[in-house]
Amino acid sequence: MGYSLGNYPTRWIDVWTLSDGRRVTLRPVLPQDAALEQALVRGLSAEARYQRFFAPIRELPADWLARLTQIDYRQQQAFIAETFVAGQPQAVGEARYVVDADGQGGDFALMVADDWRQRGLGRRLLQLLIDSAGEAGLPALHGDVLATNHGMLTLARQLDFQVVRHPDGGAQVLRVQRRLVAADAVPWPIAPGPSARPAAAAT
Repeated sequence: MGYSLGNYPTRWIDVWTLSDGRRVTLRPVLPQDAALEQALVRGLSAEARYQRFFAPIRELPADWLARLTQIDYRQQQAFIAETFVAGQPQAVGEARYVVDADGQGGDFALMVADDWRQRGLGRRLLQLLIDSAGEAGLPALHGDVLATNHGMLTLARQLDFQVVRHPDGGAQVLRVQRRLVAADAVPWPIAPGPSARPAAAAT
């Protein structure tokens, strides 16, 4: 993976206070966040897990968990939303993108704990992806969304994503996409990376 703490993008760390007074720290993911990620996934409703991974999972297999937490901050970027409950850290949201093989876009994915929705957290995380991808010179972001996931589709439209038919056809999954910068403005060659949604989720 090429992970190095020296590459850790500290500039993206932010503390956000929600309208109800609760505080959330938004920061790039670290390898030691594996337990937080797993607890977040386990705590989601079955519907929310399916919306995120397109598979009826109950928790993340070890290889998925490693791919989601051991990142290089170049081929991919991931952010976790962390709060504290009774003095213990708890992940309440997560968002990431992975650079496409051709370097002309990034595949993004987003999840928010069920009881933390409708508080602006998903919007904040997606905006963070947009800002970090734009700063990196990535020309565009895109994501696959179930046609029944009306909340995600609404959020995407609010942040200027277009909703289009998925290139593989079919009506169950739609694609949301947004251009960030001109295609010739990429400041460095972008190497291919894995999908934001682990490949095994499609099986």
